[in-house]
Amino acid sequence: MNQDDPIGIFDSGIGGLTVLQKIIEVLPRENTIYLGDTARAPYGTKSTETVLRYSFENTGFLVEKDVKLVVVACNTSTAVALDQLRDKVQVAIIGVIEPGVKRALSASKKKKIGIIGTEATIQSGAYTKALKAADPSVEVYSRACPLFVPLAEEGWTDNPVVEMTVQVYLESLRQSGIDTLILGCTHYPLLKKAIRKFMGSSVKLVDSAEEVAKNVDAVLKGQSLTRKTGKGTHSFFVTDAPDRFVKVGRRFLGEKVESAVRIER
Repeated sequence: MNQDDPIGIFDSGIGGLTVLQKIIEVLPRENTIYLGDTARAPYGTKSTETVLRYSFENTGFLVEKDVKLVVVACNTSTAVALDQLRDKVQVAIIGVIEPGVKRALSASKKKKIGIIGTEATIQSGAYTKALKAADPSVEVYSRACPLFVPLAEEGWTDNPVVEMTVQVYLESLRQSGIDTLILGCTHYPLLKKAIRKFMGSSVKLVDSAEEVAKNVDAVLKGQSLTRKTGKGTHSFFVTDAPDRFVKVGRRFLGEKVESAVRIER
């Protein structure tokens, strides 16, 4: 393992690009390898056993590429598989839940925090447990929003269908009096405009991507693995529909998404 080895990132689809975007901003010299498991997305409706298997397969692919660190840029995989991955994989592994929790607790003044995520993430209780472990007095309100991922993947981020879906899912959270809302899926920042419009300016939206990037920076510095020179290169792999991935990916990263290689699963 050396400084020039890439950072590995995986997600069920395109949502993890929101995390990659922040990593590139914070660490522009680092090389990255991104794997989007587009053939099997979304993970949020899958069983625990299936999410575990997918997560180990994705991590194994990245480890074979000699990555120096793995970012699990999928909230569902983080909620279900992070501890098992850390137990069995030699490289450092960073998830997206702990950074989001840290950010939300610092942002919330009323200690009333909402969480939205996939069914699997919400059912796991991972965010609630992490919030309560850090501050037992915090009030937590959660809501699964399974249609948000396909809307984001379709590129439907700001139209009447999105606004109606946001209203149906988030009405109860708006009534609860929360002052902070964790976007507990890396796809959800794509819908941030519609969510903010519905929730109002008094509710802070927490996207864990920025905190994840800071964590990656800290871990690499701690292991003396930060790349010191040059400009990072970025490789993309998907399990299905590479052309569509490139088209959608350019909304996040512009011309950095030149192409994507399809791998078999």
